[in-house]
Order: sequence, then C-alpha cells, then structure tokens
Amino acid sequence: MWIADRWKDYCVIDCSAGEKLEHWGPYTLVRPDPLVIWDTPKTDKGWKKMNGHYHRSAKGGGEWEFFDLPQEWTIHYELPIGKELTFHLKPFSFKHTGLFPEQATNWDWFSKKIADAKEKNPDCEIKVLNLFAYTGGATLAAAAAGASVTHVDASKGMVTWAKENAISSGLGEAPIRWLVDDCVKFVEREIRRGNHYDAIIMDPPSYGRGPKGEIWKIEESVYPLVQLCTQLLTKQPLFFLINSYTTGLQPAVLTYMMSTALKDFNGTVSAEEIGLPVTSNGLVLPCGASGRFEGR
Repeated sequence: MWIADRWKDYCVIDCSAGEKLEHWGPYTLVRPDPLVIWDTPKTDKGWKKMNGHYHRSAKGGGEWEFFDLPQEWTIHYELPIGKELTFHLKPFSFKHTGLFPEQATNWDWFSKKIADAKEKNPDCEIKVLNLFAYTGGATLAAAAAGASVTHVDASKGMVTWAKENAISSGLGEAPIRWLVDDCVKFVEREIRRGNHYDAIIMDPPSYGRGPKGEIWKIEESVYPLVQLCTQLLTKQPLFFLINSYTTGLQPAVLTYMMSTALKDFNGTVSAEEIGLPVTSNGLVLPCGASGRFEGR
C-alpha cells in the first residue's frame, strides 16, 4: 500500500461506524466513509466536539452541520522536493472539502520524478496533462517540480478553485493552462492537433457528466480513454498515473489495464491501494487505488 504519511496539517484521528474523524489544520470534521464497516468505541473527545459534521441521509446525499467552522480556511503540504503547496478548503456538496489528502503519496512520487528529470536536463520542458483535475492538487505538485501543466476539468467552479490554490502556493505565474472542458473531447482534439505530453495524470470519477451533459461511467469509459491518451504520449514518457475510488478497479485491474494499453512503451507498471494512517491505533484507512506507469 502507498501511504500518505507526510502530512503535518491533516490527519485521520479515528474511524468507526461508517465515519472518520479528521483534523484539517486547526479544525476537526466528522465525515462519512463507506469503507469504515467496523464499529469500534469512539473514545476520542473529537467525536463529541467537532467543528463540522456531515450527516448522510438514508435517501442519498446528506447535509453539513457546523459548529464554529469558517466558510473557508487553508492548509499546507510540503513536497519531498522542498516546495510547499497551499490549499483553500471549504465544505461543499456531498461531504467534500476540496482536497483528497491521500493523493499526497502520488504527489510525492511524481514531483520527485519531474524534479530529477529537470536536474538531469535543466533546459528540457516536461509537459504534463492532468485530466479530471479537480481543485489542482496534482497540477500544483507537478508545476512546483518544474513541469508545464495542462489542467482540464469539466467544472468551471473547480478550475477557478484550482487557480486560487495556485496563487496561494506561489504558482500564479507558473506555466499552467487552465481549461474547462470535457476530458475525452479535449484528448480527441489534442490528438488531431498532434500535441504530445511527457506525463499524464487522470483522476476520473466513478460517474459524472460533462459540461454539455456527456455521461461518464468509469467501468465503460476509462479503458478507451487510456487508449486515446497513449496517442498523446511522447516516445519515452516519464510517467502515467491513474487514480480510482471505484471498488471494481482494484490494483490488479489497474495493473492489467495499464500494462495492456501501454505495452508499446518502455517502462514498468505497478498498482497499489492508497491509504491514510489513523493516529489513534496505527492502522491505515484504505482510500482507493492508484496505478503508475514509470518510464525507463
């Protein structure tokens, strides 16, 4: 398992009975997590004195209950390359805060790969494509390491949020292209334009809709998209990263899919569950899976 264990401003304190207790900077939140199927004693005082609690409805969805929580605040993350990222957080629909902290384990991995490549050849441009880019965690990590990044998400609000994170991280002038677009259609256009990238990151949702109502179902759509993306890779790509929160896309499935789609490129594929350490007991909370292609 790849574990995001370098956070200073975030931690999972405890998890029980379908919920997790978290520190986000100075604030404590309780949010639902369907993977928490155990019911252990909730002894930490945070369970009774939190700043925000997302209550899931039996009919689907849910709503936030707040106790002295600001509308927005920031937390920081230091990459292993010595660069600090700043993220704006704000509770919004369906339990989210605007950040998936478990992804830090991937930021660590590829930021070091980019920085090492830049050190070997300072004049080379490393072009990274980030699809389903959300609020820009991966975009900022890649840009901080010295890459030129194309950030694509179908939500205008998410792209605006990502720009705010970039400015707060000192990356307001970094070479980042911000695009509100359907990811599949963007990739198809980039193929027609003859554009290529040294690395591709994708964090596809299990289900979603594009800006014009395009339907995305990950089990049906992800492999054709990966096949399309191989046409955008340079002859010797640096890496390809796929994240999944869908139960069916387990590490072995990601390994098989990526090994098949990327068989013509010189490199290795590995996949693991990703997780967050739980401070109360030393165990690790699983948070999905990631597949990594690493060029030789």
